[in-house]
Amino acid sequence: MNLDFFNTRRTVRSFSPEVPSRDDICAMIEAAAHAPNTGNMQNVAAIVTSDSEILRQLSPLHFGQPCVCNAPYVITFCADFNRFEQWCSLRDANPGFDNLQSLLAAIVDASIFAQQFCTIAEMNGLGGVFLGTTLYNAGQIARVLELPDKVIPVITLAIGVPASDAPQGPTERLPLRSVLHLDKYQPFDNNDIESLYATLEAAESSHKFVAENNKKTLAQVFTDVRYPRDSAEAFSNTLKEFIKIYL
Repeated sequence: MNLDFFNTRRTVRSFSPEVPSRDDICAMIEAAAHAPNTGNMQNVAAIVTSDSEILRQLSPLHFGQPCVCNAPYVITFCADFNRFEQWCSLRDANPGFDNLQSLLAAIVDASIFAQQFCTIAEMNGLGGVFLGTTLYNAGQIARVLELPDKVIPVITLAIGVPASDAPQGPTERLPLRSVLHLDKYQPFDNNDIESLYATLEAAESSHKFVAENNKKTLAQVFTDVRYPRDSAEAFSNTLKEFIKIYL
């Protein structure tokens, strides 16, 4: 069993001036499209963007993350009911996908598609970073990319050749026992929680986050600064309006 590739992979946010060929990116998308999906309906889409003006418009929607404009390609993975429903209408079939269950299934499919592409790209010498900001501004991203009705941006990947100073080695992760449960979920007591998060809290990068944000604990950085409740609720309301036909 060889697990080194996954145990040592890193997120890459800085890229070399070298630009992978569009043909290579498209070939990787084609291979990634063999990922599992719900009922083989393949209700997914990938928008590969390299145009500098479009990237400039996307940048603020991803909170100005530098990789949006610095990566040679930004790929937006979407749940796509538009194409499938158009096919249904041509075949005298009545689609029933305007509901939450269908939306969640397509979001899962788009996420699997995106991860399979990311793995293929990394196995071929590229590196990238997933942008979790896509659903925050899904409606605005859809307008910039001119997505038709019933195509929902789910997750975005900035991809390219890693810069020479890109980080190497394993990424900090919680211990296996924090995520692995055999047969059924095993609840954690307070001592377990202290133990599971001890290494992460002791990391130099964690101390830096806490100090920079003038907080007492790393948990407060997540709850008060990076993902505060009021911000999440505001973006949730915007997203609900965009996907209201599925709710």
